[in-house]
Amino acid sequence: MTQWQKSTFSGGGDGDDCVELAHGNHELLLRESDDPAQVIKLTRDGIAALIRHVQTG
Repeated sequence: MTQWQKSTFSGGGDGDDCVELAHGNHELLLRESDDPAQVIKLTRDGIAALIRHVQTG
């Protein structure tokens, strides 16, 4: 079973406004808690690039 971790930047509480991460076999998994069936598989370099892109706006 995949253990999802809620982002510390998500709104807090147990609502559906969260971004969650988990470890896959050879990738990181990313999903929004309001649509947990939609999972994005990323490499470490891919998630780092995504974070840099989001930070720059």
